[in-house]
Amino acid sequence: MSPRPGRSFAGAGRSLGRFVLLLVICFIALQIGFVVQIAAMLAIDPASTTFQRSEAWRIATSARPIAWQQRWVDYEGISPHVKRAVIAAEDAGFNEHSGVEWEALEKAWERNQRAEALAERSTERAAAEAARRSRPAAESKPARAAKVVGGSTITQQLAKNLFLAGERNFVRKGQELMLAWVMEAVLSKQRILEIYLNSVEWGEGVFGVEAAARRYFRTGAGTLTAHQAAQLAVMLPAPKRFEKRPGSGYVMSRAATIVARMGAVDIP
Repeated sequence: MSPRPGRSFAGAGRSLGRFVLLLVICFIALQIGFVVQIAAMLAIDPASTTFQRSEAWRIATSARPIAWQQRWVDYEGISPHVKRAVIAAEDAGFNEHSGVEWEALEKAWERNQRAEALAERSTERAAAEAARRSRPAAESKPARAAKVVGGSTITQQLAKNLFLAGERNFVRKGQELMLAWVMEAVLSKQRILEIYLNSVEWGEGVFGVEAAARRYFRTGAGTLTAHQAAQLAVMLPAPKRFEKRPGSGYVMSRAATIVARMGAVDIP
């Protein structure tokens, strides 16, 4: 005797319900794991970040292995100029916000929407051009997908580097915001900045301000001058590009602008 349709639907519904419940449990467990790791950072310096591990693997498997450069320096051992320069360049509201700059995030959302609209129009034009020339649309050059970009605070950048993969999408951005909020609730501003400065990338295989100071200026993180610190701050958005010309006209000009702003920056 074949099962009744009603029983089949009920069984499928129960299976789906169990699957959804399992997903919810996994999500909650993941968040608890993140919170535990963040709480541990009150006393323990993170050995590495997710981004560093992915970079270490890429470098190790590349045709041209690169020496890894990183050494932890306590907050007091980092020049105040570096702290002021990085805040001035990356996150002027660092001392005031609770992990997220909502106004900057809204502006980033608007930029994303405009970029997506432009990408869609470009795709439509390419399809129309292909049709006019009697070619299949697949032969036309596709438009690049719009990237999900920024508005990221120092706390968000640290959360992303510590825990998340490199792909850009709205799910990852949501997780980044949640982690930033937890970090601000658990850790002090001083601790967040200390971990950030010791883990952020400053070039190919160069991580942390001590390695950057020695790589570019042959000095320690505690003796960097205001202009040297500003040069390092300029490099942060694209360190692999700027490390090729750390003394370029753009870097020096932008560094001078950051130096002018540093006097108004309070450090935690």
